[in-house]
Amino acid sequence: MIVVAIIGLLAAIAIPNFVKARATAQKNSCIANLKQIDGAVQQWALEQKKQATDTYALTDTTLLSYLKGSVLPGGGTCPGGGSYSAGATISGTPTCSLSGSGHTL
Repeated sequence: MIVVAIIGLLAAIAIPNFVKARATAQKNSCIANLKQIDGAVQQWALEQKKQATDTYALTDTTLLSYLKGSVLPGGGTCPGGGSYSAGATISGTPTCSLSGSGHTL
């Protein structure tokens, strides 16, 4: 009976830590994806002679060719369940719909 109580106590301590670690890993992966998208946008803009105030779309095939496999990282979705969208301009950063949870550059 004591062993069962100890296992229950350990589980009660460990499970919240696993949930927090998973959320942190998803956030870090999202930020890495946003950095990769932003890098591709900046390289594309430089080579296409775009201005900092020009707009862009993440569906532009010429832009996607600057990403591995010509697709957005993660298939265009955040590991936490959000989605990526283009910045307002080239000088702006791409965003995740979960930006309130720290999923920002």
